[in-house]
Amino acid sequence: MAETQRQPVPRDDNGELDTATAFLTFARNCVLKKTDGLTEEQLRRVLVGSGTTLLGLVHHLTFAELVWFRHHVAGGADPGDVDMNVPEELTAADVLAGYRAAIEESDAAIRAVGDPGRPIAVAIDGKVHTLRWVLAHMTSETARHAGHADILREQIDGVTGR
Repeated sequence: MAETQRQPVPRDDNGELDTATAFLTFARNCVLKKTDGLTEEQLRRVLVGSGTTLLGLVHHLTFAELVWFRHHVAGGADPGDVDMNVPEELTAADVLAGYRAAIEESDAAIRAVGDPGRPIAVAIDGKVHTLRWVLAHMTSETARHAGHADILREQIDGVTGR
């Protein structure tokens, strides 16, 4: 099957922060494009035993962005639960807009810190990590869920590609 959504990985290599943010952005975009052109029903469709849906993945990643970048990196309020259960009252458009807004907020927090080696504002389990660690964690988390999204999208309509 031809990969209809395939895009090349970033070629950015102009410094640690530039490279790290390029790969995080790439992973985020991979998740978002899996939702392109789908209906509300398709985005909420349960196709696996765990109950994971495309919209649930986006919802989860929204809160992950807020937990790691708003709370731990910038020192803002902890947004709370990071599960994949999308409340019925939230539309797909609401969830997708929320993810895009969380990404913008996260990118602003990353730029404000600037140096990947700087310590984050709020410790994780009593240990103060660096922005570098949070970037690596969120890139791997987002990429892992992008893979899940790719499989779900293929099951919905056959569309594939990173």
